[in-house]
This record gives sequence, C-alpha cells and structure tokens, in this order.
Amino acid sequence: MNVEPSIQAKLLRLAEVDAELTRIAHRRSVLPEQQEVDRFEAERNAHKDAAVAVEIVLDDLDRDMRKLEGEIEAVRKREDRDRGVLEAGSVGAKQLSELQHELGSLERRRTVLEDDLLEVMERREASAADHEHAGARLDRTETELATARDRRDEALADLAVAQQRCETDRANLVGAFPEELLNIYDRQRSSHGIGAALLQARRCGACRIELDRGEIARIAKTAPEQVVRCSECGAVLVRTKESGL
Repeated sequence: MNVEPSIQAKLLRLAEVDAELTRIAHRRSVLPEQQEVDRFEAERNAHKDAAVAVEIVLDDLDRDMRKLEGEIEAVRKREDRDRGVLEAGSVGAKQLSELQHELGSLERRRTVLEDDLLEVMERREASAADHEHAGARLDRTETELATARDRRDEALADLAVAQQRCETDRANLVGAFPEELLNIYDRQRSSHGIGAALLQARRCGACRIELDRGEIARIAKTAPEQVVRCSECGAVLVRTKESGL
C-alpha cells in the first residue's frame, strides 16, 4: 500500500495521542485517590459494624437491667406485704416464723439481684463509653471519606478533561489517513498496543528490537510512499531523517 510520506508521518502523532489515552485509562484504573476512598470506605464500614455490635450489647444490657429491676421490684413488694402482715400482729406463731424466714430469704434474694443490677449497670456504662468512642471514630472517618471523595472526583475530572482533549485530537487526526492504513494501524494497536512507531536507525520504536541488516537493506530499497511494517512486531514503521536510510 502506498501513502504519502507526510501522511505516514502523522501516524506518529496519532500513536502519541493513543498512548496518552492508554495512560489515562491506566491511571483511572489505579487512581491513588480512588484507593484512598476505598480504604476510608472499608474503615467506615468497620467502624459502623463496631458501633452496631456495641448497640446490640447495649440493647441486651438494657433488657437485662429492666428484667432485674422488675424482679427487684417484685421482691420489694413481697417484702412490704410480709412486713405489713407482721406489723398487723394477726398471725399465729407458726405463720409468724414462716413469714420471718421468708423475709430473710427475700432480703438475701434482693441483695443478690441488686448486686447483679449494679454489675450490669457498670457493664452498660463501659459499653456506652465504647459506643461513644465508636461513634466518634465513625464521624471522623466519614469526614475523611468525604474529603477523599472530593480529591477523587477532582482527579477524575482532570482525567476526563485530558481524555476529551485527546479524543478531540484523535478525531481531527484520523480524517487524514486512508481507511486501509487506519484499519491496519487500529488492528495492530488492538493486538500489540502500538500501531505505528518511528524507525530510528535500525531499531523499531514499537517493540524496541533492532532489525537485522538484511531487513534494513530491504526497507532502504522500498519507495518512501510504500508503507512498511516491522518484521518483528508488525507495527507500521514511519521513516524520517532519524531512520538513517
């Protein structure tokens, strides 16, 4: 295929634009700002889980406290009733002894329940402090996450601007090439990453391999308008004064 050397030379600019588009796509896929967002999101989720876990503990402790308070209240009512009967003095000796024994048992039971309640209240106080700390960590991480997202969005916006600029440059360039040449270039770029490169001295600018003397001699005998390709990687070789042919 024959193409004017000046048109072939424009392939180098197209290759530069495509290389920049590839770099933009790669940077977007490994964006440090996105990795920072991911890290803070993971921390936020961990802090949320920790806060929820403490909330569950608090709910359990509140339920235990209500149960103990109810039991203590029931014991106190029973004590008050027994004392009322005793103070009325209307019971026989046997019932009196039984009531006194029951009162002793109720007092001991109430003491145990009150000790249990105190222990649960202390545990709840500690868990409440844990919940407060978890909430503070969560709030701090949410703030850091919002800042990280802003930085990520700014970086993505910069990449979008760069990509749009490259795509505009590419659209302006492709119209200069014959369809057949452009198809060769695009297929080569899709399969090997680089569609065209400068032949500099004996080295292919795409695969960086130095061509043997026989291949260089063959290319040197080829008319300037004839499109030549690297015998190693298949990229279109653009010949300029730097090629030394």
